[in-house]
Amino acid sequence: MLEIDEIKTVPYVPVSHPFVERLIGTRRREFLDHVLCWNARDLERKLADFQTYYNAARSHAALDGHTPLTFAGEHAGAPADLNHVRWVSHCRDLVQLPVAA
Repeated sequence: MLEIDEIKTVPYVPVSHPFVERLIGTRRREFLDHVLCWNARDLERKLADFQTYYNAARSHAALDGHTPLTFAGEHAGAPADLNHVRWVSHCRDLVQLPVAA
């Protein structure tokens, strides 16, 4: 529906992809549980609005009350090139994690 590539993970092991699991949980708790979407286009628009709110307006305890946007401006580094990734195997090849090359 949203043209998202699926990555297989170990079932019921959130530590295999902790950042994605946290992102999904946050979006569910703070956004999707409170919003109705009519179609994929409406969902994409609302998710983009939530992303703007999350990064520019919502304070984060882990960032000492700053927003990610202001924190990133103070600690800006070179962004990772996500167009070139390599896959690293874990758990005896049960899990493959993408790593910026």
